[in-house]
Amino acid sequence: MSSTTNSPTHHTSTIGAIGAPSRRNTELALLVFAVVIPVFAYANVGLALDGKVPAGLLSYGLGLGLLAGVAHLVVRKFAPYADPLLLPLATLLNGLGLVAIWRLDQSKLLQAINVAGGKATNQLIYTAMGIALFIATLIFLKDHRTLQRYTYISMATALVLLLLPLIPGLGANVLGAKIWIRIGSFTIQPGEFAKIVLAIFFAGYLMVKRDALALASRRFMGLYLPRGRDLGPIVVVWAMSILILVFETDLGTSLLFFGMFVIMLYVATERTSWIVFGLLMSAVGAVGVASFESHIQTRVHAWLDPMREYKLSRMVTHDGIAHSDQLQQALWAFGSGGTLGTGWGQGHSEQIKFAANSDFILATFGEELGLAGIMAILLIYGLIAERGIRTALAARDPFGKLLAVGLSGAFALQVFVVAGGVMGLIPLTGMTMPFLAYGGSSVIANWALIGILIRISDTARRPAPTPASNPDAEMTQVVRPS
Repeated sequence: MSSTTNSPTHHTSTIGAIGAPSRRNTELALLVFAVVIPVFAYANVGLALDGKVPAGLLSYGLGLGLLAGVAHLVVRKFAPYADPLLLPLATLLNGLGLVAIWRLDQSKLLQAINVAGGKATNQLIYTAMGIALFIATLIFLKDHRTLQRYTYISMATALVLLLLPLIPGLGANVLGAKIWIRIGSFTIQPGEFAKIVLAIFFAGYLMVKRDALALASRRFMGLYLPRGRDLGPIVVVWAMSILILVFETDLGTSLLFFGMFVIMLYVATERTSWIVFGLLMSAVGAVGVASFESHIQTRVHAWLDPMREYKLSRMVTHDGIAHSDQLQQALWAFGSGGTLGTGWGQGHSEQIKFAANSDFILATFGEELGLAGIMAILLIYGLIAERGIRTALAARDPFGKLLAVGLSGAFALQVFVVAGGVMGLIPLTGMTMPFLAYGGSSVIANWALIGILIRISDTARRPAPTPASNPDAEMTQVVRPS
């Protein structure tokens, strides 16, 4: 006689591979709130200004809801495991920005100087174009790692984008900053798109060179100093940012590009010394350029003593230098808002006049929503950056990690330099608040940025396929003699 005993079956599987939640229903629920909140804000502005619900409330709500719904369906189809917070957070900011722009459109003062009037409609069109680019990114960018093939092409493309505003007849000088190109009646800010392209180049370059850049030749005051020959990349990027500052007089873009590179360099090498070198080089470059560039000097003077600039801007005859009262007006707007704000539509931020709906739109939120509203806005920005960093931590490939860090760092840096400038923490930079401010280039580029982050997060969160089981192992029978 013999007895037959089956051997135990061995299954090898990846944690989370079976039934991993895609979180798309969570995203949809959050999107409903992200659309409803701006719609209520829109109605609130109308009631405050005219005592009645705005006539365009239904079309605004349907337009924003339709755009958000289409974006959600595309994410559900082409990036089912993507982060569920990025799309709702961006939609909420974009919607609130549209409300603030429409609120300023109603100002007779801004209409008189051709700053307001129909801007909200234009911004809704720009939003549609941005979400179209967002959708195209998810459909055609099947895997973010394919961007690594275009590392040096990205560098060349970024340089072309940055040089376009300097071409005579194409570039446009707006209040001393040469960061625009004019095509017919349209103006485009190429630097907004260059930040994404440069992030791709930095990620591809640092992934290959990170081991060499991480080597330290000596230790000085607790810091590991890099080798002299490895300083080349940071010197090149530093020189490029200084050239932008000199020829385009654009402090914001210069700071953004160099800061993004230093952040990615630190993440790639884990060397604190790169942060120290980056801060020292940016300080030396900014001080050096400010010593002879009058446009930068004017902004520094306005930062150091905004009240003096306010008084000089109102003098009939003064020193011949263009003075601006914008920063002082913005500070007054923040101050009058207090803790809870004056309420939607009940502030006077139109006194900022030029750039009230673009560079200084944060002052409108500060006055009408108060400190509580500003903290909520900054928290939303912080959550977007945090989800980007979380995506970088979850990414399985070094290129994806660096690209997610670079895009998140660029986004966070832009928020810092704009909010810091408007609040008087640092000199004004002339950049626009992502999603909130009026401007086609900014909103379109930032929707593309969110699209790339969602693609990376989908790849990072997608469960690994369960390896096929071995039928031979399962069916093996051990026959033992009785």
